[in-house]
Amino acid sequence: MRHNVGYTFFFAAVVCVVCGVMVSSSAVSLADKQEANAALDKMKNVLTVSGLAGPDEELSPQHTRDLFAKSVRPIAVDLKTGERTDAVDPQTYDQRAAQNNPATSFEAPENRASVKRLPEYVVIYEILDKSGQPSRLVLPIEGYGLWSTLYGFLALDTDLNTIEGISYYQHGETAGLGGEVDNPKWKALWPGRKAFDDSGKVAITVIKGSAGPPSEDPYEVDGLSGATLTSNGVTNMLKFWLSDAYKPFLDKYDAKGAS
Repeated sequence: MRHNVGYTFFFAAVVCVVCGVMVSSSAVSLADKQEANAALDKMKNVLTVSGLAGPDEELSPQHTRDLFAKSVRPIAVDLKTGERTDAVDPQTYDQRAAQNNPATSFEAPENRASVKRLPEYVVIYEILDKSGQPSRLVLPIEGYGLWSTLYGFLALDTDLNTIEGISYYQHGETAGLGGEVDNPKWKALWPGRKAFDDSGKVAITVIKGSAGPPSEDPYEVDGLSGATLTSNGVTNMLKFWLSDAYKPFLDKYDAKGAS
């Protein structure tokens, strides 16, 4: 049976509408689950970068939530003053959304990490020891590499200088090159390095080539082979966040009490 051109276009339009409704409905119905999975992945990265979980350790969703609740204390911080704040709930605060909203963010100082805006408030994670006292801090970091913005965490000892770990949970760098920021072998080179030199200046740098062990080269980390721009991006973001962005907080932080 032959159909005229009008019927064909009508049929195609109906199919497009039905498919569009199905796709939209699926996206809406899965949105909550996607957000929950993203939050869970962020928890795992905080646990891993702080040493509470091994890089290859398989954690069930419930185990992740339990360990996070037991050993991690999120705190909200006013980025301009460096003071802790009750203005937002650190458990539910969407820092990325706040940063992208002009009403809840401000223009970042000029920086080589290509960070354009900063949220008014950030969530920082205190890692607690068995007595409930902070043993290290996990700071959110971000900055541009070669192809993308890298989002991750930097863990510091409570001396606010010794690096305990670094981890990235989202980026679009080239697999096998800049994507090696995910490589456990590269991440294992960071613990024991120093963020600041004796004068208090941010000194940690990802170099081109190989660095020695932390005892010999405390301020240098091996570069990513074939990924100079991503390596530079890691250096740039650490210099920006540890100096311009987090300086008010780090200057005031007291592991035994409020900052």
